[in-house]
Amino acid sequence: MSRAAKTVARMEHAADVDWSAVVREIEERGYSVVPDAFSAAACAEVRNLYAQDLFRSRIVMARHGFGQGEYQYFKYPLPHLINRWRETLYEHVAPVANAWGAALSQGAGYPATLATFLKQCHAGGQMRPTPLMLKYGPGDYNRLHQDLYGGIQFPLQATVLLSAPGVDFDGGQFVLTETAPRRQSRAEVVRLRQGDMAIFAVNQRPVRGAKGFYRVAMRHGVSTVRRGSRMTLGIIFHDAT
Repeated sequence: MSRAAKTVARMEHAADVDWSAVVREIEERGYSVVPDAFSAAACAEVRNLYAQDLFRSRIVMARHGFGQGEYQYFKYPLPHLINRWRETLYEHVAPVANAWGAALSQGAGYPATLATFLKQCHAGGQMRPTPLMLKYGPGDYNRLHQDLYGGIQFPLQATVLLSAPGVDFDGGQFVLTETAPRRQSRAEVVRLRQGDMAIFAVNQRPVRGAKGFYRVAMRHGVSTVRRGSRMTLGIIFHDAT
């Protein structure tokens, strides 16, 4: 089997994921990790995209107070591997998004397919693609934030670690925080290996309390990279204004 064929075959890994377990974890704690979603070859293939003419904009974080490091947003059409994962992930987590919307009384639900959802984004003036790649070097970090981009938002997103911890870089842990009403924030360090995919809440998620559901606000970021180079892929479903 050729290298290209191996990479394409690895894309079928989505069919082997226990999505019911992933959904349970997301509902319970606001995130889940899919181990080995990308093979080492697929990670290398995606890392190599960073130097190609596939992006609509490049952001240097320090210029905007976002942290240190840089990232680039893909332009349409997306590379096949990324587009396929974006479509597949959306279909599996759309039921969670609809359950959350119902719990938080947010009105109309999300359609079953990404294509239909993107039509809604584009009709609302959100037409710029949001999947992105992030690149960190020694001393770089990403402040806690939310990827909102406009009035139309899908409540979940994903990130894939493309570099190997302890080999390509040290430090640079993926961090999630949640803030409940009248409580201090709680932090969670999500330890990822190369190729692991974290699926997590974009903004708010419902948590059941004694009097029904209440809203918990979530943010994500990356701690300081101490050595080497750390690269990630971000998969966001709503497009930007």
